[in-house]
Amino acid sequence: MGTPQAVFTRSPISFAAFVRRLAAASPVWLLLCALAVLPGCNRFRHLRHEMVYVSARQIYLHDRVAAVSNRVAEVTNGQPLEVLEHGRRFLRVRTQKNEIGWIEERAVIDDKAFQAFDHLGIQHKDDPVVASGVLRDDVYLHLTPGRETERFFLLAANAKVQLLERASIAKAVPGAVQAGTQKPATPAKTPAKPPVKPVAALPAEEPPLLEDWWLVRDGQGHAGWMLASRLDVDVPDEIATYAEGQRYIGAYVLNTVHDPDAATPDHQVPQYLTVLSPPKAGLPFDFDQVRVFTWSVHHHRYETAFRLHPIQGFLPVRVIPAPAGGTASFSFQIASGPNLTTDPATGITHPLSPRTITFEMDDTRARRIGSDLGPIPVSHLPESQPKSAKPAKKNHH
Repeated sequence: MGTPQAVFTRSPISFAAFVRRLAAASPVWLLLCALAVLPGCNRFRHLRHEMVYVSARQIYLHDRVAAVSNRVAEVTNGQPLEVLEHGRRFLRVRTQKNEIGWIEERAVIDDKAFQAFDHLGIQHKDDPVVASGVLRDDVYLHLTPGRETERFFLLAANAKVQLLERASIAKAVPGAVQAGTQKPATPAKTPAKPPVKPVAALPAEEPPLLEDWWLVRDGQGHAGWMLASRLDVDVPDEIATYAEGQRYIGAYVLNTVHDPDAATPDHQVPQYLTVLSPPKAGLPFDFDQVRVFTWSVHHHRYETAFRLHPIQGFLPVRVIPAPAGGTASFSFQIASGPNLTTDPATGITHPLSPRTITFEMDDTRARRIGSDLGPIPVSHLPESQPKSAKPAKKNHH
């Protein structure tokens, strides 16, 4: 007979029972496994600290919140800080250089606001540039139009920005009751009955004051809103003096002409298409005048070759440069009717059914081209409309 062989059977065993048997068999091996796993568990327990970002121009961190304290470090606009502790109106933070100190809450924005600004830049990174501007002084970028809205990036004076969209909103009036709120109720009194007087007509409610804002993009790709009055549209000095009391909204190079006596290095002088508007905020259009400046080789100066005014024009203005041996053309939008749409969140106004008007420059003459050759409606601002003549007096016989 052959040698009997042992038969092994597998019975189910729980993981806990397996660990107990392993610990009984080799406690040293189990200890080594635990030491190897603990550092990993510690990493999982480590949570990412809250982050804030400096919105002030520059500010110092202090070693304590007190009337007398020491400066720890200087932080500047846009710098990220790690929050270590929350105090009353102050945060204890750490810089990337491991400098720790206290900072006022009002001098920073939280991560949610920072992500919103980051999203705004991504959202508008490919938007067409309607004009360029130069800042008059240091200006903050706001998340939405409004003086009291969230602000973050601080741009330096004389910096150039790209203009993307124009909007108009109601100017905040100090002390005015915000929409949706009520004035506090006053206790009712029971005065003596006054004498009956005729009821005077209530004065008509004045419309709110409006101010213009631009959505801009800076050289680093940051996007945000700023007051239109804080910047100047970038216009060449040679034609800036021809504004005639109007406000430039944009200036674009159409083409160049050769002038042997020009002071430019290659004797090429640019010719410009410009759009202008009255110097007033809150207009229901972007511009009301289109003007082309061409260069006179005989007189060595700019002259107006074409002017269209008054209209209700909307950005963007598109310029198609002249091909070799060809002519330049440009186009812009006007409203096909009185109906406009305004975004309630930003105040951006656009025509519901825009028409695209296209012109081609033939030397110094502008000629209509394209599919829309219909008449361009002439429009005036309400206060500039001519007063109607008084009706003639009737003769009574």
